[in-house]
Amino acid sequence: MYVQVTNDLDGRTLVAATTNTKANKASGKKSFANIEGAKLLGKEIAGKAKAAGVSAVVFDRSGYKYHGVIKAIAEAAREEGLKF
Repeated sequence: MYVQVTNDLDGRTLVAATTNTKANKASGKKSFANIEGAKLLGKEIAGKAKAAGVSAVVFDRSGYKYHGVIKAIAEAAREEGLKF
């Protein structure tokens, strides 16, 4: 899974996070594309966004329904203080 915070006016990515990392692969788990991985991803992107000075975002689901991993990413990011 991949998540990014972009500035639409400038057309550039401010911060990004993914579950597809060497550390995750080395952990022995077969997949991080689940609710557990989504929660970690939401927390990570919120932390990176806050560090970059971003406190509020617009959540674009790209047409995906708001449930499962999409919902888990959003809720975890909100818990870490990112405003939608």
